[in-house]
Amino acid sequence: MIRDLRQVRIATRRSRLALWQAEHVKARLEALQPALRVELVALSTRGDELLDMSLAKVGGKGLFVKELETALSDGRADIAVHSMKDVPAALPAGFVLAAILAREDPRDAFVSLTHENLAALPAGAVVGTSSLRRQAQIAARYPALEIRPLRGNLDTRLAKLDRGDYAAIVLAVAGLKRLGLASRIRATLSIEESLPAAGQAALGVECLGSRADLLDLLKPLDDPDASACVRAERQVNLALGGSCTIPLGAYAEIAGGRMRLRALVASPDGRHAVRAEGEGEAQAAEELGMRVAALLRERGAEEILAALAP
Repeated sequence: MIRDLRQVRIATRRSRLALWQAEHVKARLEALQPALRVELVALSTRGDELLDMSLAKVGGKGLFVKELETALSDGRADIAVHSMKDVPAALPAGFVLAAILAREDPRDAFVSLTHENLAALPAGAVVGTSSLRRQAQIAARYPALEIRPLRGNLDTRLAKLDRGDYAAIVLAVAGLKRLGLASRIRATLSIEESLPAAGQAALGVECLGSRADLLDLLKPLDDPDASACVRAERQVNLALGGSCTIPLGAYAEIAGGRMRLRALVASPDGRHAVRAEGEGEAQAAEELGMRVAALLRERGAEEILAALAP
């Protein structure tokens, strides 16, 4: 039964960036349906609370999503807004991604008070990152650097840099730009230097698959190119086990209706890495993702992943 949609409640994390993302979707919905009342339901997630532990050790980035999905299933909220890089490759039964919005800059950013880029850092300099993917790629290129975990929301991470805990930190360009902090970026890492995470810089809107009214409402927010690219990237992760904790990068781009997909699996110390890429029609995004994942397997990805298993 289609419900009379007069109100939509958006489940979101409480961080400043998450609230910005939810407000962005709220504004888009209100522009589409001026009579619609849109409210935010701000929630605390396990990923936000366990700041003294590595995400890889406590369940991965899915800890940022689970509480929001629970709010959807028990009726406290209607939709949830996520950073797509935080969404597990396999959704729980009954949930769907109703829209993936146009993508922001997907690259990683080098942030430092005193140095211009990673190459300018002296041996032994401490670099902070919360991502095994970033850690692996930095360690491979700059083995003399010391890489330490960096948890917390964006403002907390910048504060740790500013008080001298790190010589530099690596963050997503998209988050800095969305919060008006692009001036903090000293250098942008190229796609070749640091292959992004699957879904990086894309926002996704999740709801229950049974809510046909919400699916219709959200459809205009979906960006076809961004959606196809993110689906291809997520398929690589799904085909390799679907974990949010593995050092995996995947990035797709479309030109002239053709999609190019690049992917990487690496050991956290950067000593072992396999890369693969492929091209295909944009409308066959998941098929391309599976083909590239198969190439990664052929080149030794499973051996790297097996070594990471607890």
